[in-house]
Amino acid sequence: MTVSRFAELLDDFFFRPDEDVGGLQDFAAGSDGLASLTPEEVPEEYLSFRLEGESYAVPIRAVREISKVPPLTEIPRAEPQLLGVMNLRGELLPVYDVKVRLGLAERAPLVAGPDAPTPPKDARILVLRTETGPAGVWVDSVAGVVKLKPSMLEPPPQGLRLGDRDCVVAIGRRGPLLYILLDAEQALAS
Repeated sequence: MTVSRFAELLDDFFFRPDEDVGGLQDFAAGSDGLASLTPEEVPEEYLSFRLEGESYAVPIRAVREISKVPPLTEIPRAEPQLLGVMNLRGELLPVYDVKVRLGLAERAPLVAGPDAPTPPKDARILVLRTETGPAGVWVDSVAGVVKLKPSMLEPPPQGLRLGDRDCVVAIGRRGPLLYILLDAEQALAS
C-alpha cells in the first residue's frame, strides 16, 4: 500500500468544511435529540492575593497591573488607610492599606517616608482601576489568577462587621481553598 492510497483512505475520517454535521450536534446533545437546557457556566478570572495569611481576590478586569513596592511618599494628615503616593512611570497614584478596612490591623503600618523600613520581598502594589482613577493597594503577596464559576461563589457570611459588608461581595470555593472576593471600589472607600 502506497502513502497516497493510505492518505485517500484517511481522507474519509477528516472533517471537510462542506460536510453536513447537523446529525453530530444532535448526537452530542444526547440520545433524545434535544439540546441541553442548562447553559454552561462561564468562569470569571480573579487575581488572588494574601493579606495577613488569608486569601483574597478581585476580578482581574479591575486590575491594571502589579508592581513591586517602590519608595512611597507620605501624605501629612491623610486618611488612616492612605499609606502614601507612588510614582509609577511619571503618574502619581495613591496607595492604600485595606487591612484596616477589613479589620485585619488596627492601624496602617509606617511604609512611607524616610523612616520607613524596607518592604518585605513578596509585598506588591496592585494598581486597580477605580471610578476616580487608578489606585494602588498594598498586598502581602500575589498568589496568581484563579478561575471561579458562579456555582463556586457563596454570599458573604452574615457575621461580618458593618464596614466589611460593603467590600466583601462573596466567598469563592475552589477545592479546599477559600477566597474572600472584594469589591475594589468599596474596599478603598473611607
